[in-house]
This record gives sequence, C-alpha cells and structure tokens, in this order.
Amino acid sequence: MASMAALLAKSPGPNLQFLQPRTSNLAAEGDVRLRRRPAGGARVRCGLIDPDGGKLAQLVSPAGPEREARRREAAPAYGLPRIKLSRIDLEWVHVLSEGWASPLRGFMREVEFLQTLHFNCLRMPDGSFVNMSVPIVLAIDDGQKRAIEGRGRVVLVDANDKPVAILKDIEIYKHNKEERIARTWGTTAPGLPYVDDAISEAGNWLIGGDLLVIEPIKYNDGLDKYRLSPADLREEFTRRNADAVFAFQLRNPVHNGHALLMNDTRKHLLEVGYKNPILLLHPLGGYTKADDVPLLWRMKQHEKVLEEGVLDPETTVVAIFPSPMHYAGPTEVQWHAKSRINAGANFYIVGRDPAGMSHPIEKRDLYDAEHGKKVLSMAPGLEKLNILPFKVAAYDKTQGKMAFFNPLRSEDFIFISGTKMRSLAKNRENPPEGFMCPGGWKVLVEYYDSVASQEDAKLQEPVPA
Repeated sequence: MASMAALLAKSPGPNLQFLQPRTSNLAAEGDVRLRRRPAGGARVRCGLIDPDGGKLAQLVSPAGPEREARRREAAPAYGLPRIKLSRIDLEWVHVLSEGWASPLRGFMREVEFLQTLHFNCLRMPDGSFVNMSVPIVLAIDDGQKRAIEGRGRVVLVDANDKPVAILKDIEIYKHNKEERIARTWGTTAPGLPYVDDAISEAGNWLIGGDLLVIEPIKYNDGLDKYRLSPADLREEFTRRNADAVFAFQLRNPVHNGHALLMNDTRKHLLEVGYKNPILLLHPLGGYTKADDVPLLWRMKQHEKVLEEGVLDPETTVVAIFPSPMHYAGPTEVQWHAKSRINAGANFYIVGRDPAGMSHPIEKRDLYDAEHGKKVLSMAPGLEKLNILPFKVAAYDKTQGKMAFFNPLRSEDFIFISGTKMRSLAKNRENPPEGFMCPGGWKVLVEYYDSVASQEDAKLQEPVPA
C-alpha cells in the first residue's frame, strides 16, 4: 500500500500541516494554553463541532416497518448464515451502531483495516482524513468461512441466539493476528489482556461489511440510562446551551485530584471567554481487564461524587462510553479522542500514560508516559479537537487536600498510586482526608469487601471426592 506521504500527495488540496505537532495547547511544565474564544454576542449558543465525515453513522433500524422487516430477514426461516457474537463483538456492534466510529458503517473491510493498521486514519472520498487507530473487526473461523462464502449477507446473533444485526455486502479476508497485535500494541509479548481475550483464540479470517442493527443495544443491568449515544449527548449539550464541551475519560474511581483538574479546566475555559462549558465525564463501559473496578461499582462511585458536590451536576454530564478497552497506549488514546469528536466534544483532557498498562513480562510500563499527549497533539484527523494535558495533582499535606504538584516544595506532597489506593480500600483503611469524597470511598471499600467475600466463599467450597 502507498505510504502516507504518497496518499497525501494524491489528495486534492491536502492539509499537510497536520503532520507537524499542534503545539497551541501544550505548554511547558504541564500548563494548558487555551485559545481564546472568538469575540461575539453575550448570548450563549451551542455550536458543536461536526462529527467525522460530517454526519453520524447511526445504524439502528427505525422502529416500525423497517425494523420488523429486519427481524423477518434475520429469522432462522429466512435461511441466512449466522455468526454468534462474543461479548466484546457485541460491544463493537454497540459502538458502531450509535456512530462512535463515524464515518465507519460496519465492521472493517480489508482496505479500512489496512489503513487503520498502517496509517491510523481513513482516507475519505474527498481526499481528507479522519482518525481511526484501532481495528474494529469481526473474526470468523474456517468452518464459518466455508458456510458464508458466496452469500451476500449474514445474521449476527448474541449469546442467546437472538438476532442483533445483519451484515451486508460482506468481504472475507485473512486475519494476520501477529501483524495486528504488533502494529496495535507495539509488542507481541504474551499477557496482553485484550489479545488474550479477543484475538489469540479468534478465527483466522475477518469479515467486513455494512451493519443493519435491528434495535438499540441494551444490557438491562441498571445502567442503560447512562448509555447515551453521540446523538443523545449532542441533544443534551444543545439543551444545556453548551458553548464548549470538554471530555474526561477514565476507567478508575474519581478522586479529588481528578475533580481538581476538571474544575480547573472549566475555570480556564470561562477565563478565555466561553460562557457555559460543560464537562462530559465519560467512563469506559466496555471490556476491561480483570483487576479493574467493574463498571457497576465505578458508576456508583461517580454518583456519589456528584451527590456530594465534588463535581457540579448542573455543568456535568455523566455517560458511559461503550467501547472495549485495548490498553494500547498512544495508539488507543487516538480512538478515545476521535470518538469524543463524534459526541460533540471540542476539548479532550489527556493524562499521563493514557490507555497504558504495565509491561506483561518486564517490570516497567509498556509505554512512555508522555507519548500519549504528544501523539494526540499531532495525530492526523484530530485537528479540530483541542488537547488538554493533565497538570499533575497530588495530596498536599500542608493544605490537607489534593492540589497541583509544586516541585519547589515537593516534600509537602504525597503521591497516592492506584496500587496504594486499592490496598487501603481492601484493608478498610481510610486515605488522607481530602483525597476522595467520603461516599465515593465507601463505595470502593464495599466493592473490595464483596470481592473478598466471593473469594472466601470459593475457598470454603467442598473439594469433590
């Protein structure tokens, strides 16, 4: 396939400047420089940025005759081949169905897969580029391939054999797992969670095509009210008359250092002329590795953060981002940023080592902690998104609260790592006052108590004779 330079040369009037780092929001020592809002009238108007491709790819069939026609087509009597989706596959159908991956309209065909692996972007018909850094693909095995070949459509079913979607205009191509893993994670070392759970045992073929999703994806776990689609979020931001939307993704409980950063970002947006910036607190809700706090408990904790006023409910929207987690560092963080463009966010807060993890074999981090924010500042297709790097927060012993770290008096600060936080919660110990709101900490302790109870129950199970 042609190099990126060659592709750019072929584009009609390409925007070459995106190959240079965009430095307007990256300042020395972690400070954030915000572009001042253009002067205008005092009246707040919601001007959300356009989704990638100019329009959300919403793939769910409308209720009524069209949806019923899809159901009939997906019924066993119609005779279409069927593919059973894994939990992670279903999460990707959810992501695609709501337009988080716009302009993508289904599981990737080979040309989209190759562009994603090699360039981290997709070339549009007009020669422009949109960011796409992680493959969104569906694997099948040899037997499924033989059953499907020669057919133009297949039915995708869930674990209970309920039809979820129809995949049409299909294309089957080779699943080169080693190359996919190497290019996505930068290593083929054993022990990568997503690889172990979604790729290693997957089929040797990938099937791409356009999705026709029968009805909205629901989980019936008590959290569906938080699963707002990009269209839902855009409607909510418009209802609130947001003139800026800043997104914060996390897969951990919210402590007061996170809240300090989010509140400080809003303050700076107001200072540069925005009238009503709205925070999108957007925890990841798809697949996570086994030692992460489960989504249900994280959402309980986030509810307490708002109830206790650590974040203002009037200026905060809490919603679940349905994507599975890859733990692919700077490659994956581009996906996290790109998908928030489709939800209407024009600012994205990025921390140290975003989407990172410990090396699965060696005693070190898998990725350089600073590379995520640097990559976002120059990634093709993310030009319209303002990247806001973390300022480092730590516990200030002199103030008894979380504060931005001051290297001139480093002895006054304590860094409470995730490992330390988990250890305190497991032992039912309290962190320093001011580290996390009391209600939020109580939820975390209750979660680890439940884990301990489950482990005790397993130990007490009788051994079969």
